[in-house]
Amino acid sequence: MRVLAMQRLKYFYQQGLLSQYLLLLACLAGVAGLLASRALVAISPVVGVVAALTNPTLRAAVPVWLRNQSAWWLASLYALLLCSGLYTSAWAVWRHELYRKLPFLAIPLAFALAVPLRPRQRYWVGVAFTVGITAIGLATAGRYWLSPSNGNEELREATNLQSVTGIFHIHFGVMLAMACAFGVLLGQNARTLGSRWLLWISAFISALILHVLVYRTGLLAFYAMLSCNTLRLLASRRWWKLGVVLLVLLVAAPVAAYYTIPSVSRQIADSQYDIEQFDWKEDINNYSLAKRLAAWHTATAVARNNPWLGVGAADATDEMMMQYSLHSFGLLPINRVMVHNQYLHFLLSGGFLGLALWLLVLLGPLAQPALRRNPYVYNFLLIQGAAMLVDSLLEIQISFNLFVFCYGFLLVATERQSADLTK
Repeated sequence: MRVLAMQRLKYFYQQGLLSQYLLLLACLAGVAGLLASRALVAISPVVGVVAALTNPTLRAAVPVWLRNQSAWWLASLYALLLCSGLYTSAWAVWRHELYRKLPFLAIPLAFALAVPLRPRQRYWVGVAFTVGITAIGLATAGRYWLSPSNGNEELREATNLQSVTGIFHIHFGVMLAMACAFGVLLGQNARTLGSRWLLWISAFISALILHVLVYRTGLLAFYAMLSCNTLRLLASRRWWKLGVVLLVLLVAAPVAAYYTIPSVSRQIADSQYDIEQFDWKEDINNYSLAKRLAAWHTATAVARNNPWLGVGAADATDEMMMQYSLHSFGLLPINRVMVHNQYLHFLLSGGFLGLALWLLVLLGPLAQPALRRNPYVYNFLLIQGAAMLVDSLLEIQISFNLFVFCYGFLLVATERQSADLTK
């Protein structure tokens, strides 16, 4: 029995099935971890690296990995973090950041070196991600509807509702926006009519939940994605009619939401009042948007003093707090928040060099036709790029893992597939 098991394992290894199934396991563990279990998120990159090492044609795959630009854009961010150790003063934080951001290297390596997933396997990973987010969204909205008084209080204070699985509202809003885009795209590739409608309904429900629970970051990302897709379709001779439909939806949906969903109109009014408190130099300790505006001013002041290489990722928090001590905007120490803008965060921590590398990560892949024409790729980059205008998503572990996993799954794997096809 033991000999038979070893022979079967050897067969799976030689055929590349062991590597492929391990990569599939890593993807499913990553999806489950992002939705519900932080432990699985940590395990997923490790399984992915094992998948890469068990590729029977690993030696032949290495040159393709070395030419994979998407993988190296992420690696450049890790290299910048590594080099910041030359001028950091917060050694303990720097060492922790080196460990925390190892997925910048591990996840692209897994998708570039392991035996690639088959198209149907990739499809089902996407379905699990999309339908899983919608299911959690429904459960979260159900909790709000069952106890509206508590939910309304959280919405009024701009703290918003985290998901039933504990995902912070900012990151869950971004996930819902991604589920909207991916649900529509996956539905187009579904083999059965039932699967197609399941995915399209999931996309619609995710959009509805975004509006009902007023996840502001997710709504920004959603409408940025919808606007860019509308422009693409309007410019197309074949799909311009669909573009007109999206244009009508783009105009009508916010208006309809404002007048039909009480939480939307209330949140808009509260957000306007929130910003006015900052403009009028009132007490902003209890206002989320006002505190973000104060953080942006503070980060800009620090960045002006360290324009080229920044202050270093490990020292960013200390430098922000020192600047707050000079100009606090009336904020108590507990309310002095970090940057809440990923672009400003890279400018603060890495200077113009860090910001340039970050823009290469987002925009560099679009120079490749195979990636630029892939709707999953450009919708993912649109959603993430828009959301990062109002939050530093890479600084929180769950949204960091979400970005890196999807970047590897969509960009690194697609670029590798394109390279394999051109051989």
